Amino acid sequence: MQLGMVGLGKMGANMTRRLMRGKHQLVVSDLSPDNVKQLAGEGAIASSSLDDFVSKLKAPRVAWLMVPAGDPTEKTVVALSEKMSAGDTIIDGGNSYFKDDVRRSKMLAKKGIHYVDVGTSGGVWGIDRGYCMMIGGPESAVRALDPIFKTLAPGRGEVARTPGRDKMPGTAEDGYLHCGPSGAGHFVKMVHNGIEYGLMQAYAEGLDIFQNANSAALPEEYRYNLNNADITELWRRGSVVGSWLLDLTAMALAENRDLSNYTGVVQDSGEGRWTIMAAIDEAVPTEVLSAALYTRFRSRQQHTFAEKVLSAMRQKFGGHVEPKSVAAD
Repeated sequence: MQLGMVGLGKMGANMTRRLMRGKHQLVVSDLSPDNVKQLAGEGAIASSSLDDFVSKLKAPRVAWLMVPAGDPTEKTVVALSEKMSAGDTIIDGGNSYFKDDVRRSKMLAKKGIHYVDVGTSGGVWGIDRGYCMMIGGPESAVRALDPIFKTLAPGRGEVARTPGRDKMPGTAEDGYLHCGPSGAGHFVKMVHNGIEYGLMQAYAEGLDIFQNANSAALPEEYRYNLNNADITELWRRGSVVGSWLLDLTAMALAENRDLSNYTGVVQDSGEGRWTIMAAIDEAVPTEVLSAALYTRFRSRQQHTFAEKVLSAMRQKFGGHVEPKSVAAD
């Protein structure tokens, strides 16, 4: 299947590579000519502008956007909508706000252009592990894109089947799911990221307790010189708190036990904030997720070992680099 990819950053470039491995034809576009040249050298079809990009796509055209949420995505969707035709599809695979998806889908529907929102999780490891995709949009448009989703998704692999799942139809076991109409995909991804904040915070706080278990403020008989690298590795083996986030934390601690290569400044993608906003709209209490978000705000003023753990996890799963300019400790 032919697909156009707009945005060749960490995620977009690796998704392009995974799709080409699956024998799909990729037309690529990016603000950086070097990024386009790199992917063209690996087998993609280069384009020099959005006009050139659209001209190289065969009808019905499919364009997948992997650009920053907000104004960059908005401008790209509008620009493409002016060049594409009825029956074409625009996919937003970034981290857009779900209410923007609803608005854009209505705008594009007037031109007969399909709009599909895909919350994509997998980070820099997705090229080999596959990407978990949460999809929103018209059922017919989503169904037509199934070969793309199937290639990007991790598939069932060696993950044990959930008991009783064999009686349930659908693609969830393969790593992608049509969650509902426009906005539903990014809504599910938004809450996914809010939960991620809470999980990360729980690990970080627990490891901070271990880091300070040998404090001089404690009675000597209650002091413990604990090794976080060994403990996280231990927990990977049969513990009920095992997870991929724990795997990445163990990796970071094995590289540097004190995480001195991190400042502890922890950014947020915006989806944590949107999750809390949705909870307020629905009158759903989210004490853990709210606290995790506020901790990220505080981390930009003063930093603890827990924040270094959070920053290390973000770097490991998403390649996120701490800001160069940070507040003093």
